[in-house]
Amino acid sequence: MKEGTHLLFSYGTLQLKKVQIENYGRTLKGERDRLIGYTVEKTQITDPTVLAKSQLDYHPIAVKSANENDSIEGTLFEITNTELAETDKYEVSEYHRILETFESEKKAWVYVAKI
Repeated sequence: MKEGTHLLFSYGTLQLKKVQIENYGRTLKGERDRLIGYTVEKTQITDPTVLAKSQLDYHPIAVKSANENDSIEGTLFEITNTELAETDKYEVSEYHRILETFESEKKAWVYVAKI
């Protein structure tokens, strides 16, 4: 990984090419991975900027599970510092960004439900 880049795990709308282009000005390249010990729920989106980009009223949100057999499939993308800051703006207040280890044993940022 290049200096000034991060791995970001997406299990939702950031996997959509339209959202990537509107958020980053490009499509992202990534590889499939799995976040262990989480489940997916839905959260209602009311932020008009996010709604315009995703065109979805509800987004998936990762929630820590008590069951280690639970997991979420998604994509690990390599993004820049600037793109990480843009992602922080895109994700609404119900999410917060944490560093997690994935099935591949790679560490990446992921947005999960605030506790």
